[in-house]
Amino acid sequence: MSGIEGKVIAVTGASSGIGEATATYLGEKGARLVLGARREDRLNAVVDKIKAAGGTATGVIVDVTRREDLQRLTDTAIDQFGRLDVLVSNAGTMAVSPFDDLRQDDWDAMVSVHITGLLNGIGAALPVFREQRSGQFVNVGSTAAYVVKPPQAVYAATKTAVKVLTEGLRQESGPDLRVTLVSPGFTNTEGVGKGASPEAAAAMTQQRDAIAMPPSAIAAAIGYAIEQPEGVDVSEIVVRPTVQA
Repeated sequence: MSGIEGKVIAVTGASSGIGEATATYLGEKGARLVLGARREDRLNAVVDKIKAAGGTATGVIVDVTRREDLQRLTDTAIDQFGRLDVLVSNAGTMAVSPFDDLRQDDWDAMVSVHITGLLNGIGAALPVFREQRSGQFVNVGSTAAYVVKPPQAVYAATKTAVKVLTEGLRQESGPDLRVTLVSPGFTNTEGVGKGASPEAAAAMTQQRDAIAMPPSAIAAAIGYAIEQPEGVDVSEIVVRPTVQA
């Protein structure tokens, strides 16, 4: 199946930012959406917005660090639409801080969401894709995996893991599956600075307001990878503001 229309696409972290923009974009293109997020009120608002615009969407409360939640997300796609064509693993946290702050709970959270969460999505969707003999993983990374800047070392390390896991999955995927890494640069989302140390949050928010690109730019990149014809795998897309080093 080429294009976006009619594809069954699951998106994690869909209640705001890149996830919300991606869901909106794909819904406008005719995808049948299964949207996962932790915040039920925000998730329902996104689902309602897509439906009001004539799209098809359902919401599932998902914490990507829980295997059973990702399983419920994929099961919902199968139960409602009979298949799953794409899993967009977008959920993320950016609780950055200097090492000297020793915010180890934040380190654990980034590892759990970015690495364990990604693996939980693979564990839930890969058997479905193998049985169908078709499917696509779209994993959202970060330019932090290419250029490490303080105080983002732990965040950058987890996003580097996303990059490595995605490439390894691509190499093992065989001729029937597609695997794409989309790495955004500075993007204007509410997650920028959220949970970060006060100094880091202030600096990141200031930089966001000065140079960040809209999340719709990443949504379009994800859509580009999905809409390619059968047999064409867009392996990696890096999107950054022109002023970002």
